[in-house]
Amino acid sequence: MSGAATTASMLGQPDLAIATQNDYIQNATMIAGLSPETPLICDADTGFGGPVMVARTVTAFARAGVAGLHIEDQVQSKLCGHLLDKQIVPVSEFIARIRAAVAARARLPGCDIVLIARTDAAQSLGLDEALDRLKLAIEAGADVAFLLIEGVRSREELARTIKELSPTPVLLNIVHGGSTPDFTLEDAKVLGAKVVIFPLVTAVPAIHGIRAALQSLKSSGSDVQSAMGMSPKHFFQVM
Repeated sequence: MSGAATTASMLGQPDLAIATQNDYIQNATMIAGLSPETPLICDADTGFGGPVMVARTVTAFARAGVAGLHIEDQVQSKLCGHLLDKQIVPVSEFIARIRAAVAARARLPGCDIVLIARTDAAQSLGLDEALDRLKLAIEAGADVAFLLIEGVRSREELARTIKELSPTPVLLNIVHGGSTPDFTLEDAKVLGAKVVIFPLVTAVPAIHGIRAALQSLKSSGSDVQSAMGMSPKHFFQVM
């Protein structure tokens, strides 16, 4: 569950720290409920506050049926990770968030939600700093490491990230138009990434489809072409 897609679909706004914890939890609950047997990874932004709020966030996502979530090191008034000029919190604050998440999970009987530490620091502070932050997050109990896309600009940097953080699994986030090359799943597998997400793979095509359908309606005065043979009954069956 992408934070950008959540903000866009629920609020019709860009990912500029507009959506709240409640928006994220509501969307996660809906998605997880559609197919409970399918693991769902969710963007949890900064955890939406200090350590107490991070703990509440982890608890809420776990109760919603989420399989994993990632918590980042931006300031609370954060930006989408693909944008420039992101502000990063001190490493001590980032690690406090991770520790709060780990402690919250430990308090939930039988909870096995996967905690993913995400750093956005590479863009402004450099790859060395970003890797150091992830190493400390792993020491604090994070299960998976996530070096935000804009920090991995080549196959060599991805290979270095995976090697330095081994044996901790590394998550690779791929979005066309970002600084990271358009890796394929096979590329990621060969390089050693264990988890790959394409956070806008459904949101962007939806925009193109909606635009095309409305243009078709405007030009033809009918929804026959855009419906592509789908009746209301078939629509409900898909839903």
